[in-house]
Amino acid sequence: MTYVISPAPIPSVPVAGTAERFPVHRIYCVGRNYEEHAKEMGFTGREPPFFFMKPADAILPVAAGETGEMPYPSLTANLHHEIELVVAIGKGGRNIAAADALQHVWGYAVGLDMTRRDLQNDMKKQGRPWSIGKGFDHSAPIGPITPAAQAGDVEHAGIWLQVNGADRQRSSVSQLIWNIAETIEHLSAAWELQPGDLIFTGTPEGVAAVVRGDVLEGGVEGLGTLRVAMI
Repeated sequence: MTYVISPAPIPSVPVAGTAERFPVHRIYCVGRNYEEHAKEMGFTGREPPFFFMKPADAILPVAAGETGEMPYPSLTANLHHEIELVVAIGKGGRNIAAADALQHVWGYAVGLDMTRRDLQNDMKKQGRPWSIGKGFDHSAPIGPITPAAQAGDVEHAGIWLQVNGADRQRSSVSQLIWNIAETIEHLSAAWELQPGDLIFTGTPEGVAAVVRGDVLEGGVEGLGTLRVAMI
């Protein structure tokens, strides 16, 4: 096959403990999936899950033990951090039952859903899409993917984020409103999931702004840490 321009490189994420990489197909994100975060954003209860997407090349992959550098994005004066458990899909499917969902998971990682909150809020007020607030370049920093068999009890793991060494977010994955299997069930009813898809599962309470010079370090128990410097 001949292309009229050179194809872009396939976005990929390191795999923990190996030189191999996980190719990224799509990035799905779950909105307001921790109760306390939903409350701080002005919502309550177990609402049906909803989803938004980021481009696959929005990832900022960070190798184990390294500090990624994220350029502070344009057009915003209110950039927020959102620490998240990321699910990496290894086997695709449509209308996947929750009881079968974990068979489709290849592994897990620590990620950040960085958000231009001022732009997102402006779009909400106008009833317009959030893409400019969520889907910008480098908006999805992510650490190495740990294979599911090596990840431990992810569904009860602690999740946390510090900025410049001070706690900002601290909770447990067990506090998800829609757990991993339920999320995959809902998501696969709307899209046919493919190998290489990433699912950012939502963030706990404590989201707040960061500025140039800040260092973000967060983790999910059993999956290591993700460290990113704002430049």
